[in-house]
Amino acid sequence: MNVSHATVHPVEEFPTTDAGVGVGGGGGGDGGNPPRLRMKDVQGMPGTLGGLALRACQFLFAVAAVCVMATTSDFPSVTAFSYLVAAAGLQSFWSLSLAIIDIYALLVRRSLQNYRIVSLFTIGDGITSTLTFAAACASAGITVLIDNDLGDCEQNHCIEFETATGMAFISWFTALPSFLLNFWSLASR
Repeated sequence: MNVSHATVHPVEEFPTTDAGVGVGGGGGGDGGNPPRLRMKDVQGMPGTLGGLALRACQFLFAVAAVCVMATTSDFPSVTAFSYLVAAAGLQSFWSLSLAIIDIYALLVRRSLQNYRIVSLFTIGDGITSTLTFAAACASAGITVLIDNDLGDCEQNHCIEFETATGMAFISWFTALPSFLLNFWSLASR
């Protein structure tokens, strides 16, 4: 089976072939060479518009979480909030880097379906989304403790803490499809 490796070759559109010429056939008058095949790019995978949209959302919500948390003066006093800032900062850096790669792949019409590249993206997405989710959960626990259990929101910035935690959860929620699609792409090889 001749399958093109789109990471090396530009993505090209090929006309459909007759029913007699297929994947394993070769037939027809083309000298026995079957047409090259192209792996279907599922929206949300690296190098697609859907993937770029997911990366942009991940970046925006992670930056919003960092900015909202950084506006408070007392977030460094709580370890979970510092962890949220670190995890959201890492998520924003990772998402911005991959968004730039997606933009490049879209501009030069290249597919990012190489095994090594998809493996790197899968591992990175898994690590960053796990860290973001853990930080958001820890921050949510501290926020509930301050607001509901201690009833001490007058002296703290509960609204900012809740907003930053919500932004981190939304950033994780947009990172999860990227991880799952990359993992699915690896598993289906």
